Amino acid sequence: MRVVVAGGTGLVGKAALIAAAKQNIHTIAVGRRPSGHGTEEIVADFDALPSLPQADVALCALGTTIKRAGSKAAFKAVDYSAVMAFAAAAQQSGVNHFIVVTAVGSNPDSSVFYSSVKGAVERDLEAMGFARLDIVQPGLLLGPRTEKRPVEEFLQTVSPVMDIFMRGPWKRYGSVKAEELGEVLITLTHQQTPGVFRHTKADWTRHH
Repeated sequence: MRVVVAGGTGLVGKAALIAAAKQNIHTIAVGRRPSGHGTEEIVADFDALPSLPQADVALCALGTTIKRAGSKAAFKAVDYSAVMAFAAAAQQSGVNHFIVVTAVGSNPDSSVFYSSVKGAVERDLEAMGFARLDIVQPGLLLGPRTEKRPVEEFLQTVSPVMDIFMRGPWKRYGSVKAEELGEVLITLTHQQTPGVFRHTKADWTRHH
């Protein structure tokens, strides 16, 4: 199997590449700088992507924060425009199974800008008509960040206590370790049933 991965330098993308390597899955990491974990590396800007090599699955873990991006427009350039550009390039290379990481609570009609952008990208990926589309919606991500995120650092500290209360319908908002999410993403690469599938923490922990 060959999987083309965008966002391999980030927390989730890196975890997915590491999980893929454990299964000897051939990965092609696409990004503005080398991930250091892909079988192959393509260094390119997402506003000028080259033709992508043929792959069985495309996995998109692109994402930033408004604070890190510097503005709402810059945030949208990554979390919407770059994701859609990668999806179009993957589809053009023959990929018919696309996996994207968004966020719990995504809704294109949300009054929260972050959630509305995530929801818009989900809606527009659906419209592209991939044979299979997996939309993975994690809550708080746990793992070492390259940049300081004080609020997230605090939430990571208290998440074990918070997760005790995240049961029933609230379970999907619970925290998830990046390594666990990476393994979930690679597990999804093996799925072939056509359709659009949404996954939250409540779904992937249901049988554990």
